Amino acid sequence: MSIQNKIIKELQRAPRSKKELKRKLGNDRKVNYALEQLLKEKKAARRGELYFLIEKRRKGIPCQIVKLGKSFAFAHPLDGSGDIFVPGRALQGAMPGDEVEIQLFDRPRVAGSKEGEVVAITSMRQEFVGTIEHRGSGKLVLIPDDAPDTPLRIRRASTQHAVPGDKAAVLLSHRATNHDDHRAEIIELFGSGEQAKNCAQGILYSQNLEKEFSEDVLKEAVALEGFEIPQEEIEKRMDLREWDIFTIDSASTKDIDDAISLTKTANGWQLGVHIADVSWFVTAHSQLDREAFRRGTSVYYANDVIPMLPKQLSNGVCSLNEKEDRLAFSCLMELDREGGLQGYRFVKSVIHSKVKGVYSELNALLEGTAEQEIKEKYSQVAEQLSEMEKLHDLLSLRRNKRGGMEIESGESKLTIDQSGRCVKVSKAERGKTEEMIESFMLMANTCAAMEGKSRDIPFVYRVHVAPDDERIERLEKMLTAAGVSFSLSEEPTPAEFSALLDKTKGTTMERAVHTSVLRAMSKAKYEPIPKGHFSLALEDYAHFTSPIRRYPDLAIHRILSGVLDGQEKQGIEKRFRQFVEKASLQSSQRELVAMQTERSIEDCYKAEYMHQKLGQVFDAVISGVTNHGLYVQLPDTIEGLVHITRLSRGEPIVVDGIYINDPFSGKSWHLGDEVKVKCTAASVSTGKIDFELC
Repeated sequence: MSIQNKIIKELQRAPRSKKELKRKLGNDRKVNYALEQLLKEKKAARRGELYFLIEKRRKGIPCQIVKLGKSFAFAHPLDGSGDIFVPGRALQGAMPGDEVEIQLFDRPRVAGSKEGEVVAITSMRQEFVGTIEHRGSGKLVLIPDDAPDTPLRIRRASTQHAVPGDKAAVLLSHRATNHDDHRAEIIELFGSGEQAKNCAQGILYSQNLEKEFSEDVLKEAVALEGFEIPQEEIEKRMDLREWDIFTIDSASTKDIDDAISLTKTANGWQLGVHIADVSWFVTAHSQLDREAFRRGTSVYYANDVIPMLPKQLSNGVCSLNEKEDRLAFSCLMELDREGGLQGYRFVKSVIHSKVKGVYSELNALLEGTAEQEIKEKYSQVAEQLSEMEKLHDLLSLRRNKRGGMEIESGESKLTIDQSGRCVKVSKAERGKTEEMIESFMLMANTCAAMEGKSRDIPFVYRVHVAPDDERIERLEKMLTAAGVSFSLSEEPTPAEFSALLDKTKGTTMERAVHTSVLRAMSKAKYEPIPKGHFSLALEDYAHFTSPIRRYPDLAIHRILSGVLDGQEKQGIEKRFRQFVEKASLQSSQRELVAMQTERSIEDCYKAEYMHQKLGQVFDAVISGVTNHGLYVQLPDTIEGLVHITRLSRGEPIVVDGIYINDPFSGKSWHLGDEVKVKCTAASVSTGKIDFELC
């Protein structure tokens, strides 16, 4: 009988501690391993020091611990229903990321709320990333990034060269029913937490995001180096190498997904959007494909990237590099003189990009400020540029008429020096060519969705549903309390939201209103069923234009390749139905991880920059009001907190998240107010910045 079965037999009699099992069964290492496997396979669970079979004890709601405070936690049910409050005494030592079973209390302290206790920890998170600190008599603890109120005691034997202030990853080697009794061992040191580049490495580690690829994946990628397109493949495709096709990206871009062309016709234009044919290289079930599926998306941060595909593909054979023949998947669209879509077709092609366009240079050309050298560089495509600007203006007008929203997200641009430090933060500016490329990509993506829907084949759609009544009600309350004169209908249209955004653009209320509208919207995600795209005001939408860095685009290319190869609908259905369901779910989850990671890392770099500005005074706008205090934003997009204790000596009045009133001084601070603030603290490790009013 295997050691695992012996353990199961013992647990069938009664719950046992690890010490009891080792005493009965001997062989400490095998018992440890078998217990880990039983927990991983969810055949057993642990409560405190006792292990038991889940089938014997499963009574609660399957959940994941998502937030851990000093004396409480919130657990998110795996079925997606509302979060459950868990008091600290009922946590049994559960940590963020643990999967648990929760039994609801019959009588919660707040009527109508959901409150319960952990009755089993079914899957334990093992590793945590945070900052090392001294806590009493020289003992080192890790302050986890996602549980700052729960320091983890580090075993002395594992401290190595660690010093307070270091960013580190630990293994939670001993679990107890009380958080204070957990013990951890250092497994990775990233360096000083005062440097954003080290904090970035810690964040990437915590999300299991690795720049390097496995040997099996690299073997397939390296085999493609020096690839030359076979003549027989060229003969199967539409040869567009003589067309004046070119790319437009930032100067530093190396993974070039898309190229464009525009030709005047008798009735308007033919717009060509030519996308890297990644699916030709990354075939289904290959090691490259499995890894791309697992990663889901490239992650861009500061001046670096965690790519979805190895550089041999992303920067090499797939990238639409200047003056090189490349395999492409082209969407050729016929548009009338008003920019209306009259028809489209998808073709496999071979292209030869004439020039690598750079946004800043092309913007200067369109503005008439470019130097002669720049004019000469783009002479071959200069006529196209003029026509592209005309077409973009028409497409932009049509988008505005149908109510497509343009939410100002306050995107930042970080300047990193050679040592890896952030030396400047500025608001990311978008010129005419950035908007133009967005218009053309949006057209191609829309055509892809139309193709999938009209053929009624398995597909991966980009879905954004209308906001629910509760979110709209919260937004309306905010607008009323903030004094923004604007009313929404019972079922607001995208055009109404668009008008609200336009009304506040360029005012001190822009940040607050645009952020509130963004929060009112549901989260866009990938789904195998077309449900429309609310914020773009489109009947349906998909992602086709970035297969080097997004898996959904690669999935769509693979499906449309099957269509172009002449596969019958029944064959497409059989081949891709389960695939699109899995790809949609995985891509949505990985996108969320990437967004959270990019945001967290950006916060660290911003704090690093502001650490150099301590004591300096800045103009700011109040961008948020909470019970913690006022959030203020500087013109360069940096945001921080003026803590509530710095505003009032007593109990201030917070009204609807709109203003704070200090009854002692009579002062009040409203959302959108312009203020002067002084930077008082900037924690690079946590990415948090503190201000005080001047």
